[in-house]
Amino acid sequence: MDREFFAADALEVAPRLLGAVIGLSSPEGTVRLRITEVEAYMGMGSSGRYDPGSHSKDRKTQRNASMFLGPGHAYVYFSYGMHFALNLVCSPAGIASGVLIRSGEIIDGRELARERRLRKRPSGTDPATLLDRDLARGPGNLAAALGVNRPQHDGLDLLAAPFIVETRTRVPAAIASGPRVGVAGIAGGPQFPWRFWISGNKSVSAFKPGRNAPRA
Repeated sequence: MDREFFAADALEVAPRLLGAVIGLSSPEGTVRLRITEVEAYMGMGSSGRYDPGSHSKDRKTQRNASMFLGPGHAYVYFSYGMHFALNLVCSPAGIASGVLIRSGEIIDGRELARERRLRKRPSGTDPATLLDRDLARGPGNLAAALGVNRPQHDGLDLLAAPFIVETRTRVPAAIASGPRVGVAGIAGGPQFPWRFWISGNKSVSAFKPGRNAPRA
């Protein structure tokens, strides 16, 4: 995968990421996964309608600064004081659009991903209760499985170590779209069907509407 792939805006890049591979290497080992669910966010400078769900909708801050980097960088944020989330920055530098990687299927490093996920669960949790399909199901679980965190990885180039990105080898048979998960207000409603997923894939997370989000 090259820089040009990410040069378009997030709405164009997001569905093209389904079936692609992202991975991360560390001293513990390497985990790679196939992307099965994503969400697009369009911030300052983006074309089209104003996106009230984007972290970068109004201004550049210390938290969202990485969203304004050139295409093909990582934006990692800490969510709800509990977990990290990985976004792939799109569009030319200065335009803040990015794709949140919501879910994926582990294809390499499954045992390391499982160990990392179990660390976040209560002591004594039966490993058998953590199914393979759930290892990277949801953005917090996905980041934990890969070993992504904000201090180490925010702002890094996705096209260089320790990241691994690979284009998909085949187009998914069916791609679905709909409102984004857990996004409050109008940004989480049917006017923003900016969540994309591989239809029928068991690793895709369950939809949960955000606070006061309109329903179809």
